[in-house]
Amino acid sequence: MAENRLEKATFAGGCFWCMVEPFDTRPGIHQVISGYTGGHKENPTYEEVCSDTTGHYEAVEITFDPSIFPYEDLVEIFWRLIDPTDPGGQFNDRGDSYRTAIFYHNEHQKEVAEASKKKLEESGKFNQPIVTEILPASTFYPAEDYHQDYYQKNPLHYKMYKKGSGRQGFIEKTWGNEKNLDELKQKLNPIQYHVTQENGTEVPFQNEYWDHEGEGIYVDVVSGEPLFSSKDKYDAGCGWPSFTKPIFDKQVKQELDTSHGMRRVEIRSSYADSHLGHVFEDGPIDQGGLRYCMNSAAMRFIPKEEMEEKGYGNLLYLFDE
Repeated sequence: MAENRLEKATFAGGCFWCMVEPFDTRPGIHQVISGYTGGHKENPTYEEVCSDTTGHYEAVEITFDPSIFPYEDLVEIFWRLIDPTDPGGQFNDRGDSYRTAIFYHNEHQKEVAEASKKKLEESGKFNQPIVTEILPASTFYPAEDYHQDYYQKNPLHYKMYKKGSGRQGFIEKTWGNEKNLDELKQKLNPIQYHVTQENGTEVPFQNEYWDHEGEGIYVDVVSGEPLFSSKDKYDAGCGWPSFTKPIFDKQVKQELDTSHGMRRVEIRSSYADSHLGHVFEDGPIDQGGLRYCMNSAAMRFIPKEEMEEKGYGNLLYLFDE
């Protein structure tokens, strides 16, 4: 990753423990640091910031490559992590240090943030005014070491905190996918609908991609979200398209499947909640040992030469030698 292509983005979204992981797991993200910004005291401590006497916000500073993950996408993620109508903090965390804000580093970021905020206001998603401020970036002070990468250092407490604070429930209620099954029946053919919406399984060796060898990416047939790359596809001999890993871990989710008297790990797409297939631990050892066994009917193939035209140009880096 060329250093001269990197930019910074800064967001305040309440407790910074919960603001790292959603960005850190995306492509093109070089670093995410928890810290303090927007205040008047140099090098404040966590205790000073929490006392609401320094004027600082808890925030995250993201170093990213805009050619891989555009600033527009970072802003969209940010909105889906917060309650932008709350002027007094976020969820169970109250006080000025937990207020929300977008701190822009240049005029392009300012324009993107303001346009995105206006779009959210006009969407009618919230019944109350959007109070998240858009402010010029100021000095950012990294927080103490024990606050950095909290979701990795203390994964159990992180998950409990995210749920107990009310953040997780708010996000699921506000942004959870609401399916219109009638529309999906019109959009999908019968086997696509059966697989993605009824947890169906297509016939092995008689599906579109089981032996497909084209160079490109496989996306969710419902939402178009990118799922797998041909770079990670291999012949597992099972009769279904198999991959060693997804493009991004955040694009898929795992659920326990106890149907048919078995215990399996089901794979679903994160946004559209489409049933995709299952993951098994009999994949190539030198590539992590996993086999993502997918249904062709749950996916649509985008050839490498059409990725730019169809809006996936930011993923062409996957095929760089």
